[in-house]
Amino acid sequence: MAGKNKDMSKVKQMLRLHQNGISNRQIAIELSVDKETVNRYVNRAKCDELPIVELLKLDDPVLQHRMTGGNPAYADPRFEVLKGKLDYLEKEMGKKHVTLQLLWEEYISEHPDGYSLTQFRYHYRQHTKAKRKNPSSILKDLYVPGEKLFIDFAGDTMEYIDRETAEVIKVQVFVACMPATDYGFAMAVRSQRSEDFIHALTSCFEALGGIPKIIVCDNLKSAVVKTDAYEPQINRIMEDMANHYGCVVIPARPGRPKDKSLVENQVKIVYSRVYAQLRSSKFFSLEELNCAITEKMLAHNRKRMQQHSYTREEHFLAVEKEALQPLPIEKFQVRFYATLPVGHNGCIYLGRDKHHYSVPYIHIGQTSQVIYTANLVKVYINGECVAVHKRESYQGGYTLDKSHLASNVNAFRERSPQYYINKANCALNELGQVFECMFATATVPVETFYKGCDGLLKLQRTTDPVLFKKACDTALLHQQYRYGFISRLIKSKCRGVKEINKNQTLELFPSHKNVRGKDSFK
Repeated sequence: MAGKNKDMSKVKQMLRLHQNGISNRQIAIELSVDKETVNRYVNRAKCDELPIVELLKLDDPVLQHRMTGGNPAYADPRFEVLKGKLDYLEKEMGKKHVTLQLLWEEYISEHPDGYSLTQFRYHYRQHTKAKRKNPSSILKDLYVPGEKLFIDFAGDTMEYIDRETAEVIKVQVFVACMPATDYGFAMAVRSQRSEDFIHALTSCFEALGGIPKIIVCDNLKSAVVKTDAYEPQINRIMEDMANHYGCVVIPARPGRPKDKSLVENQVKIVYSRVYAQLRSSKFFSLEELNCAITEKMLAHNRKRMQQHSYTREEHFLAVEKEALQPLPIEKFQVRFYATLPVGHNGCIYLGRDKHHYSVPYIHIGQTSQVIYTANLVKVYINGECVAVHKRESYQGGYTLDKSHLASNVNAFRERSPQYYINKANCALNELGQVFECMFATATVPVETFYKGCDGLLKLQRTTDPVLFKKACDTALLHQQYRYGFISRLIKSKCRGVKEINKNQTLELFPSHKNVRGKDSFK
């Protein structure tokens, strides 16, 4: 719809086609978007300080920050002109031999800046609510080698038997063909979900040894979010995959199997040359089934065609293999997107994993855009990548980067017995001995004593040094190392406590294996 920002995956498709020398008008036709939208994004890309090649490498939030700005909404004055002619057009269409093509030519001669033929037809049909049943007159596709790949799922399923449970597992069969040579590919996957669909498609690319320029798919849910004859909405994962491999996805029109007739025919061939030939075979894993399918498809591609003196494989290697784009170094990973707030703990919470990931504390309270794959989690704020983490799967956990945390948080997280012993020794040696004995004789987790240590350090700062030293000596003498005992001694000002010396303490309590030195806590 005019006035709304396009997904950056769609914008990358526009820029990639423009980079390949395709005109803006043709790009608009191929991607089913308004020509002015293509003009706007292409012009913004040209004005950007980065070349288009570099813009295509940017992650979507970064590109969106560079490509969009201000309020994109606008009113299209062309519709006001066309609206006044709709009744006239409907009346003229009732006359013999008059076509929409003719009426559009008359309209465009009067209004050179008017709608394209596609938009003209769209607004006319919206006005009349007519259902045209006449077949469209289109030129036969000449199938340029390496240009298109037709893909689909077979209607019938195949199956294998689980070795452990003896359960019969039904699987879907992905089918693809290169129309210029009718070279076929088939593979079984567990379902038609996006992850399995992308896995099958990328496996097809590897089997072909290259990437076609255009992928023509059916309107299945794993590829197309919204079906429409003029403006289908492509699945975000599918667009990400196409941008990674440098190709374009163009769905077939709904209810028009002739748009991909060759793959429909390829499905029938798969039924006869794969399904039928394997009908009596038993398989006990998906991998085993796919090995058999690959073997049968190889035999099919190497079978001499009836009306030609060569095989599909020979034809493919001769005219299409070299026309394919090279495979990228890295295989595509499915990316997921989320918009998440940065919590007061300086982390985002990824609900899919029930796991927290840290963000620099200066961004607390802001909204972030998150892109995550099977291995990585990237956090963006205002178009800038502020955090990258390895993705973790354990629930309720925290993945933290020390550089993201405020100084007081780092100090809190780095507490340990040795941390408190060192602080105490810097203040008073006797207090350090109390802490050493406290941790050495602990029968519960050492974290239990941390608050008490904080309290004793505070007492040391606010108490008369002589009184506090006497209280520590008394605590060591009686082996009472807790905060409460020393605090009561200080409140009573050590009444009834006799003067003791260090030698007396050592005589009463000789060294033994349960009292360890500070080196034991390192």
